[in-house]
Amino acid sequence: MKILICNAGSTSLKFKLWRMPELEVLAEGKVERVGSDSAIFHYQAGGFAIDADGLSVPDYTDGIRRFLDALSAPEGGAVASLTEIEAVGFKTVLSRDHYGVHFLTPEVLEGMRAYLSVAPAHNGPYLEAISVFERLLPDAPRVGVFETAFHRTIPMARRIFPVPYEWYDKYGVMRMGYHGASHGYIAQKLKHKCRVISCHLGGSASICAILDGQSMDNSFGFSLQMGIPHASRTGDVDPYLVPYLLEQGLTLDEIYEGLGKNGGMKGLSGTSGDIRDVDAAIRAGSPRAKLALDVLATHILRYIGAYTMEIGGLDALAFTGGIGENYAPLRRMVLEGMAHMGVVIDEDANERGSGEHIITAPGSAIEAHVIPANEEFMVVNETYRLCKSNAD
Repeated sequence: MKILICNAGSTSLKFKLWRMPELEVLAEGKVERVGSDSAIFHYQAGGFAIDADGLSVPDYTDGIRRFLDALSAPEGGAVASLTEIEAVGFKTVLSRDHYGVHFLTPEVLEGMRAYLSVAPAHNGPYLEAISVFERLLPDAPRVGVFETAFHRTIPMARRIFPVPYEWYDKYGVMRMGYHGASHGYIAQKLKHKCRVISCHLGGSASICAILDGQSMDNSFGFSLQMGIPHASRTGDVDPYLVPYLLEQGLTLDEIYEGLGKNGGMKGLSGTSGDIRDVDAAIRAGSPRAKLALDVLATHILRYIGAYTMEIGGLDALAFTGGIGENYAPLRRMVLEGMAHMGVVIDEDANERGSGEHIITAPGSAIEAHVIPANEEFMVVNETYRLCKSNAD
């Protein structure tokens, strides 16, 4: 069975075509800067590759067509025709009343629309990409592997907010938990460990407490705004900032911009929020950039401390995501902050390039791992499972 996995961002598309159940990646590709005349397209299938930039890719339809055309191109070995793609899986985020793995029926899509205000940067792009595949591959079932799926095991005492109970009962206000595919992959990779904390650190970041392979807590809340600082989203702040700033003369739109697009590492550091820019500013002597990194490390440690208590101790810590895998200085700051717990860092291992490896020394009370994210692995497995069970 050939299954295509699509990861849709606000200006990007990523693809992987898998043969299942062999878990063989037949082709992969990405389109960056969708909606511009300076788009980048990369495609790889075996020894055949396409690398092009300066392209006009006005919308998702054009970006998706480019990948599908490359799949069937004779010069690339004609990896798959459109009729050979038997399902399309998406790393979807949130749909009201649908929190697991679902065929993307009209009801599930309507649930995604109902939460557009909660996850605007995520649900909008996915709804658009799903509609394109519905037109281009009408016979291939579309499956949503929602990021909330892994977190359905979080106990209610940690899931519900201390708000009027009717808000939960009537409006569904509760901790959803996100980055489920990433944290679920860490749970599989470290299944031999009982008590695990997974740190998915990237432009969007979250911490997850895992006990015996199941999610026990996640730093995200009802929306993807909560938790540790993100590239441009604030993470945890006092909700009463909103009425106070309104009284100071800011508009609601300006406050939302500050919380969601100009906060986080970007707002504190005065850079773009990309960790590479933050690091460059630190090296240039910027106190604001150094403060931003200190704040991020402090919030990560705060959640690690709380989650260690929740799951009764800690056997392993995992760093994943673009920052977690590639930025050694932050990993060092976190592990040094855990020295009182018996954590001993292996400096040489920590400085090593990306790839799966242990970065604590022998004898460390807690093992710290760097594990490259592989969300597509989780999405394709769940997509295959649902399609197979439906066929049976």
